[in-house]
Amino acid sequence: MVGDRLSGVRTGCLTVLCFAALACSGAKAEPADSAAANNCPGHPDAIGTSRTLVVDPRAHPRIGSMQYPETLPLKDHEVVLSFDDGPVPKNSNQVLQILADNCVKATFFEIGEQAKANPEGIRKLVAAGHTVGSHSMHHPLTFQRMSEAQAKQEVDDGIMWIKAAMVDPNAMGPFFRIPGLLRAPPVEAYLESQGIQTWSTDFLADDWHRISPAKVHDLAMSRLHAMGKGILLLHDIQARTVAALPKILHDMKAEGYHIVHVVAATPDRPATPTEPEQWQLHPATEDKPIARWPKLPNFIYADTDMLPAPAASDFDLSQADLALALDPKNGARQRGLPTQWPQLSAPQVASTDTVLPVPAADVFDVPENARAEIQPFPVTMHHYAEGELPPYMTAAAHARHGRGGRVAARRQARASRVARAAPAAAAKHQAARPAGAATKRSVHVASLKKRKI
Repeated sequence: MVGDRLSGVRTGCLTVLCFAALACSGAKAEPADSAAANNCPGHPDAIGTSRTLVVDPRAHPRIGSMQYPETLPLKDHEVVLSFDDGPVPKNSNQVLQILADNCVKATFFEIGEQAKANPEGIRKLVAAGHTVGSHSMHHPLTFQRMSEAQAKQEVDDGIMWIKAAMVDPNAMGPFFRIPGLLRAPPVEAYLESQGIQTWSTDFLADDWHRISPAKVHDLAMSRLHAMGKGILLLHDIQARTVAALPKILHDMKAEGYHIVHVVAATPDRPATPTEPEQWQLHPATEDKPIARWPKLPNFIYADTDMLPAPAASDFDLSQADLALALDPKNGARQRGLPTQWPQLSAPQVASTDTVLPVPAADVFDVPENARAEIQPFPVTMHHYAEGELPPYMTAAAHARHGRGGRVAARRQARASRVARAAPAAAAKHQAARPAGAATKRSVHVASLKKRKI
């Protein structure tokens, strides 16, 4: 009976093992995207992580379309979340919890100084499965002015302290983001020589500015809509980012976006196969104009046989033929060219023997009465020396044209008008005055004004 019971137990165990194996094989056969989207226990509305992208930093040393020609080879509606400047426990831990609730894996670029002060924050990131890169030692905003030696010091010190905070230093990713995105050839050259990939970004949410969480959300989503895919740069040390992140993730899922986790290639983990054009955010197509000169095609000639060389007999000329061939006139004549430039004929000039008659003296006489009909030009069209008068202008006329002369002329004209109008005014006044009225003395207005004063 004991044997039968043991055999029954063995049979039951084998059955359980078979079902377990079938269940495992079924789980493996499930698409990766579906499994990642549904594998978030307790959070059915979580966006999840759709896939993991493995990249080789040496093959693509600089990424981020905001500053570089290449970016991550993402499909349409795929997003990579990246966070800078941590860890700071107060806000970074909240961001870490939000990502855990949504089963999202992101890339964190940490500061060495922060890692030195809060090593536990680095260990939490690694334990949660996120990718940890470096953001320099002290976050200086002077990388664009640094020499390669100065940049090397900032890069190496930051990496050293981040690795020191980890249980396994090999867990650190070979990724670096320059503070302030202040790229410069010295730091880029040093990072490339160390096999470290320089990350820029594809779009921002401006969450380091003093804006509301709603504005952070709106900027992130509007710029994602414009790009269609790409790397999003956020800051896990900002309270406004903590407040905006849940709605950003919720709306991304509602609009059909997917989160991609990026890790570095290792000997045991080869890079994800990609095509060169996938590393461009919007690769050129046949329908879009190309902003470069087109490449010349390589023509393939069907017949590549060489032409036969001319025989020596083809150049065997007699002395007469040689002289004829070397004659420039003959050669020009054979080519249909003129032998020389045509000679210009001398112009036909009339005979100089004929002498023209001398004009008579009276030809230039002008009658006196004709001069009176000629109107003189205005004075402004002539230039005379100071004090010199035109021949047609008398001294009296000059006096009239002077400043004093003009005043005197106006006075004389006014007096003439008064004199002409005086008899008529006097007659009118005499007619209007009653008979026997006493004659009044005329009073000047000017004298009245003086009296009032």
